[in-house]
Amino acid sequence: MNISNLFKIALKAIAANKLRSFLTALGIIIGVASVIAMLAIGQGSKRSIRKQISEMGSNMIMIHPGADMRGGVRRDPEEMQTLKIEDYESIRDEARYISAVSPTVNSSGQFIFGNNNTPSTLYGVNEDYLDIRQLKVENGEIFSEQDIRTAAKVCVLGKTVVDNLFPDGGDPVGKVVRFNSIPFRVVGVLKSKGYNSMGMDQDDLALAPYTTVMKRILAVTYLQGINCSAVTEDATDLAIEDITAVLRRNHKLKEGTENTEAEVDDFTIRSQEEIATMMNTTMDLLTILLGSVAGISLVVGGIGIMNIMYVSVSERTKEIGLRMSVGARGIDILSQFLIEAAILSIAGGVIGVLLGIGAAYAVKVAANMPIFIQWWSIVMSFGVCTFIGIFFGWYPAKKAANMDPIEALRYE
Repeated sequence: MNISNLFKIALKAIAANKLRSFLTALGIIIGVASVIAMLAIGQGSKRSIRKQISEMGSNMIMIHPGADMRGGVRRDPEEMQTLKIEDYESIRDEARYISAVSPTVNSSGQFIFGNNNTPSTLYGVNEDYLDIRQLKVENGEIFSEQDIRTAAKVCVLGKTVVDNLFPDGGDPVGKVVRFNSIPFRVVGVLKSKGYNSMGMDQDDLALAPYTTVMKRILAVTYLQGINCSAVTEDATDLAIEDITAVLRRNHKLKEGTENTEAEVDDFTIRSQEEIATMMNTTMDLLTILLGSVAGISLVVGGIGIMNIMYVSVSERTKEIGLRMSVGARGIDILSQFLIEAAILSIAGGVIGVLLGIGAAYAVKVAANMPIFIQWWSIVMSFGVCTFIGIFFGWYPAKKAANMDPIEALRYE
């Protein structure tokens, strides 16, 4: 019996039980659609996070005070006062692979202008901070080196702060706003960056000279952090080595020898590359988890095909016996039922692919979630569903092919 006749017989058998065939393929449809949609959401989220990190500065390096043991008690890093102005100046003057460096201190409080007020965070930085964080001044200008030396009460506002303090759309440049009880003259407005992938508003901030925040608001002589930018992303590790050497020397930390252990660093250094790698690993694990959960539907769909094929073999026992009695070989019977299983799984796969792509775009529109459909996810889902259909259809088909024609004809 040729292949074309086997296909015609399989199609007639499927058409004779349309509803049952559709319900059989439904498991495959849902499985394929789920895998494609879940992988699209996972990959879209991963790409969105990478984009956000890149916008923050892919070669950014962040230095913070490290936890320390005092009297057997591990202290909170935020309570440590190990970073000084001298550390910032040493890094600026001596680190070879640094293109920009800025000290950072910050304080949260209430910005007030007239009858309007809004809570936000005031960051004390220098001019390099804009390059490090890839920020731009849209209106006005950034404060000057002279403002930093004199601890001038000037600031640059983020777009969210401007919208809340000046709801009528007035120009804030030149106006005086208060941060808690301290007046600041607005010299510029930052260009909007919107929300990041974590849902944080990147425009809800204000920048001021770090000397101003240290002296007039926090009354401290230490830094809460230092932000740097490596000359290139590839030079990030070299820059970290330079910074580590400078800080260990400044803090008089002893290097380890064969007989002595090195002192624990009282600072921590993190790079965006490290954060990006960690986030990518997390998102990859999440994507695999989502894909695996969705893939269970494919297995369930395959079991459904196996179940229906068993029923079909039982219902058509006499037909099988008749075909074998007039010359059909076991391989013909086997091929007939395998083709039926393959048609069900392939048809379910095609519908599932279309449904999965549609579901992914529906999620994008309805939930405003980033998606990215990769061609390999479609090929993989389609290939797996075809394999599952044939795999689970094999045993019922083999059972049909091994029937004794005389016993099959006697079957009631």
